Amino acid sequence: MLLSILSMFAVTQTDVPATNPDPNRFARDIEAFEQWDSKNAFPAEPVLFVGSSSIRMWRTREGFANLPVINRGFGGSHISDVLYFFDRIVLPYRPKVIVFYAGDNDVAGGKPAQRVLEDYRKFVDRVGTELPRTRLIFVTIKPSGQRWALWPEMHKANELVRDLCAKSDRLFFADLATPLLDSEGKPDDSFFLADRLHLNAQGYAIWNKALAPILKQALASSSSGPNDR
Repeated sequence: MLLSILSMFAVTQTDVPATNPDPNRFARDIEAFEQWDSKNAFPAEPVLFVGSSSIRMWRTREGFANLPVINRGFGGSHISDVLYFFDRIVLPYRPKVIVFYAGDNDVAGGKPAQRVLEDYRKFVDRVGTELPRTRLIFVTIKPSGQRWALWPEMHKANELVRDLCAKSDRLFFADLATPLLDSEGKPDDSFFLADRLHLNAQGYAIWNKALAPILKQALASSSSGPNDR
């Protein structure tokens, strides 16, 4: 009897989905983006970098100076947060290409790889509906010393998204994880800040170089004309 109760409890625990954090914790960040937009012009059909702190800390305008780049990263965000604010941080720009990095905090917050895939698929579907000509580049969840114990689940999430991207010519997969590994297959701390979580300038230089050809391919494949609906 006791074993049956424990078994039922284990199943219940496994089936409990990880909850999304409150997106309104980023209300000020989103308002700051909107205030900037109200005072400044932004380029037509830009390359939009969106996601968590790895996007926010990326000096994208310097790394891709020849492209019309907009950065809308907000640190600590999950994919669910990007979805929640889609109408405010993605749709207004009608980007030609979206460079997407999120999922790192999702796994750290207890969400399994399958949940990362499902949430990213929701984002892909939303873009497909609202911005049918836009190409999407998924930047792999990165391996880091601080979260190395979570790497198996993160790697699984990356592989699931890779399979998704292979099914559509508007989806691109950027493996920016492998270049951060050392000869032993572990995160190379020389590419990270002291927190062993966020990239330093050298790490971002690696990312710039690795992303450039994929970004070029995505731009070349995008349909001509604006994302009119």
